[in-house]
Amino acid sequence: MRSLALPGIRNLVAIGAHPDDIEIAVGGTLLTLAKTNPGVRVTYALATGSPDRVAEAHSAARAFLPGAELTFVQHELPDSRLPAHWNAVKEFLGEVVSVAGEPDLVLCPARHDAHQDHRLLAELVPTSFRDALALHYEIPKWDGDLGRPHLYVALDNEVARHKVALLHEHFPSQKARDWWDDEVFLGLARLRGMECRSRYAEAFWTTKARLSF
Repeated sequence: MRSLALPGIRNLVAIGAHPDDIEIAVGGTLLTLAKTNPGVRVTYALATGSPDRVAEAHSAARAFLPGAELTFVQHELPDSRLPAHWNAVKEFLGEVVSVAGEPDLVLCPARHDAHQDHRLLAELVPTSFRDALALHYEIPKWDGDLGRPHLYVALDNEVARHKVALLHEHFPSQKARDWWDDEVFLGLARLRGMECRSRYAEAFWTTKARLSF
């Protein structure tokens, strides 16, 4: 499998429907990015979340992106009801665009995600960020919606395990969930790593990209 190194990413947008979406899906990618791109500018955007859950997410963002220039965009839209608030979601993404400017990369949910909140964001992000590379991430869940990814970010052992440790540390409200454990997080990362000849990996989809020489 050939590897393609992206140029230095200086402006990143990470979008989640709910607190912990971003870290579960791309925590390893964020840790790697922060290490390889010191001082990266990150717009961290959440569409829903109670004050306590948002505080967890903000704490996690700082831990997963040490040294980054972080800007938070937070709306308190109804959890699991985003499709019924289409206009508000579009306005939320418009605010993210105005704050982020011209990002090099946008991380957001996948179009085939079984959760309705995730799907709506996935559908609207490319219409809001027309000139940025959008990579759509996956989140393991009860619905069983995993697919065949287009792109992988390889993670070494240290990064993968550090990701899981930070998830436990910064999202204590989720520890009672029966799926919240090391085996789920590392199991998916190991599977994706096997698919791209790495120990661990995070996987993505993209609907449109431009290759420059």
